Amino acid sequence: MSPRWARSKGTGGEGAGTKDAGGAGSGGGDGLRTGPPTVLRPRRLLARHPLARFLLRRTATAVLLALGVTLVTFILTNLVPGDPAAANLGQRAIGDPAIVAQFRHHYGLDKPLPVQYVTYLGNLLHGDLGESQQSHQSVLTDLSTAVPATLELAGAAIVVSLILGVAFGVVAALRRDRLTDQLLRVVSLLGVSVPTFWLALLAFYVFFYRLGWAPGSGRLDPGMTAPPHVTGLYTIDAALAGQWPVFWSAVSHLALPALVLTAYTVGLLTRFTRSAVLEVLNQDYVRAARAKGLPARTVLFQYILRAALVPVITVAGLAFGALLSGTVLVESIFAWPGLGAYAYRSATTLDLPAVMGVGLVVGLVYLTVNLAVDVLYGVIDPRVRVQ
Repeated sequence: MSPRWARSKGTGGEGAGTKDAGGAGSGGGDGLRTGPPTVLRPRRLLARHPLARFLLRRTATAVLLALGVTLVTFILTNLVPGDPAAANLGQRAIGDPAIVAQFRHHYGLDKPLPVQYVTYLGNLLHGDLGESQQSHQSVLTDLSTAVPATLELAGAAIVVSLILGVAFGVVAALRRDRLTDQLLRVVSLLGVSVPTFWLALLAFYVFFYRLGWAPGSGRLDPGMTAPPHVTGLYTIDAALAGQWPVFWSAVSHLALPALVLTAYTVGLLTRFTRSAVLEVLNQDYVRAARAKGLPARTVLFQYILRAALVPVITVAGLAFGALLSGTVLVESIFAWPGLGAYAYRSATTLDLPAVMGVGLVVGLVYLTVNLAVDVLYGVIDPRVRVQ
């Protein structure tokens, strides 16, 4: 007999007691003694949880890709023709060799490129992205202001785009080749075809200059103080602080640029959702669900839309990354102090630390979005399993 289940030899109340269903030990003589609890090792834990193994593997891959992003950004930034000293120093200062040499020594531009890259990685591990040649303060400080502004703008745009794009795509697919479908396809085609910067100029001219329905540029009304910094998103921070006038001012300034960015993304998501839903409509399991007499709403949300959202999530993730990194012109038109405007100023002045900081942020955004999209696959579609 296994010693783990050995019967005790005591009589008359002696011996080990067994635990009943309530967890209390019984003092009887013939008790069963269980062994120590089994401790799962990390390998066994990962074997029992494939999702955890998948996330660990993807995280390790993301770290390697982030290292590659730093290398590519550093090489491309230093291959740009031009002299950072000439772009940042004045006309009189650039003619003084001593001032130019001091500028290059201060920012480490007088060292070989491999040494500069190793120094950059060492500083990066300590959370130091370098000093901006434009603002003369830490790049991390500049990004802590620019990234939340763009995140607020892109987040509002992608939420509205998902709601409208998926709804329009489903309606167009269910009413295929009817008038509603034709109108929605025309609207989506216009949204994809119209240049975003032209639409931003038109919206600013019509709704601000001519009609006065929208406020001016910036994130808040003139003379209004920003809410206490918690997340950097003015709408959320103002709501947390209970400053409702600031909240409504932030929402009114956010509405017009967010709707301009929504136009392209809504058209893109409408077309992809329509194609995905049309493909799922002819599947056998959808026909079987209808043959069972399930309600139309159940068939739509539990069978059709759940399977069709997998490619839509991929497009939405890429669109969100593009919104975060490609809003330069829209932010410039609406004077929105975000990542796009900061990247534009950094590029025009050859601010190398700032350009590399922006490139690193954009790369990390895409890596995070791709990881989130992969995880959502298994959440939405039961056919997708992490092996």
